[in-house]
Amino acid sequence: MELKMKRRDFIFFLVCIGLGWLAEISFFHGEIGISYLVFITGFYVVLFGRYKLAFYNRRIGLLLMVAIWVLAGSYTFYDNVLFRHVNVLFIPVLVFFHIVLITSPNNINWSKPAFVAYLIRKLQQGIKYSTRFCKLGLKKVFKNMDEQTAQTIKRIIIGMVIGIPLLFVITSLLMSADSVFQDMVLQLPEFILQLNFLEGLFRAILVFGFSFLFFGIFQVLYVRLKPPKESFRPINTQQKELRWDGVIAITILVLLNVVYVLFTIIQFTYFFNGGLQSGFTYAEYARRGFFELVFVTLINWSLLISFLKLVKEDSSSMKLMLKVMYSLLILVSGVMLTSAYQRLSLYETAYGFTLDRLLAHAFMIFLMVIFAYTFIRVWVERLSILHFYLIVALVFYTGLNAISLEKIVVSNNLERYEETGKIDIYYLSRLSYTGLDGLMDLYEKEPDYPELINLLSHRKQWVDDQQDSTWQSFNFTKQRVTQRLEELDY
Repeated sequence: MELKMKRRDFIFFLVCIGLGWLAEISFFHGEIGISYLVFITGFYVVLFGRYKLAFYNRRIGLLLMVAIWVLAGSYTFYDNVLFRHVNVLFIPVLVFFHIVLITSPNNINWSKPAFVAYLIRKLQQGIKYSTRFCKLGLKKVFKNMDEQTAQTIKRIIIGMVIGIPLLFVITSLLMSADSVFQDMVLQLPEFILQLNFLEGLFRAILVFGFSFLFFGIFQVLYVRLKPPKESFRPINTQQKELRWDGVIAITILVLLNVVYVLFTIIQFTYFFNGGLQSGFTYAEYARRGFFELVFVTLINWSLLISFLKLVKEDSSSMKLMLKVMYSLLILVSGVMLTSAYQRLSLYETAYGFTLDRLLAHAFMIFLMVIFAYTFIRVWVERLSILHFYLIVALVFYTGLNAISLEKIVVSNNLERYEETGKIDIYYLSRLSYTGLDGLMDLYEKEPDYPELINLLSHRKQWVDDQQDSTWQSFNFTKQRVTQRLEELDY
């Protein structure tokens, strides 16, 4: 089908060129900082201006909108290196998920795997639209030319495509044959670089690449595709569903729960009551069992979800038995999570706080919330599991970005130093600007701490080398710590 363009579509394409330029200037001119918020603002101004307020799925859409703004704002207020790298990919995916969802019918099931295929089809449709738009534009350019001129331009383009690589090969051979010619050719790149021709060409390609991508996606957002189905296989009423036998499931659950209950009893006899297994210090015992407990808990969660979805319940008594076994599995998993949480806390007391250990704490809290909801779902069957899991995961991840995790790590280590006199200054120095802020706090309390002055000197040199005066890189934490470092007297 031939693409038909109206005058307003060409005007909107010019708007998308402006948005493409904003994307290039926000993300390719130094380290990303406040520029992410600027781009997100511009992006949604264009979206809302294009479609006004005709949006669907508003409740989940509002949640996604808040999450996107919080994640983008983290580039302005915090400097967590881990999240900065993850969010480079996560935020664009979340934005695309959001704009497709709020322009799709309210009855669409966004928590099913089929919705991922729906997103991919939307992206493909947007790319195809931009490709057809380019072809239409070329036709209009060549429309007013006579056939001979158009053919001449096409031949020139083909000749350049073939001739430029051949030119590089021949030039290389001639440079090897004559040193004077080689010196002359090697001076050309310096002249070209001074003109910034290649950089300008690269940036222009980025601008138009983003522009066509945005234009194509915006143009197809309200184009109705077939709604995503629950399954990609053809419906066959005679085909048997994949189900697990209830007796087998109960047998597995009974075997596991017997072992878990025994383990729980042992935990309460010494670990939760302040006792300790002979031959181990708290730190050794914590390190020995933490990962094993978390791994077992994840296995339990996987089994629980599989059984809830696939186990066949032949009778009401079997159904009740399964619910009891599910509930017992959740309870003992909660005990194991609590034990793992305490082990990690003991390990931190002995060896200090790190970002990885804090994230492990947060992940266990997330699992506890998941298990608590799953326990309710076992007895209230009408509740949806995947909806809740996805929403809680989004809120959990956004919350981690909304707080300064590195600040918590630094504060806890400084408090531990006041209590024990122990602190790993080398770990703090490996953190970003927040770690440097903690080192300066320590210097003000203990200026004679061994190697601290040397670390501060090295970090000051690092800050001087990392100085980026572009507006795109502005960050409140970086600005405050840099100013404090310049005023520090050591």
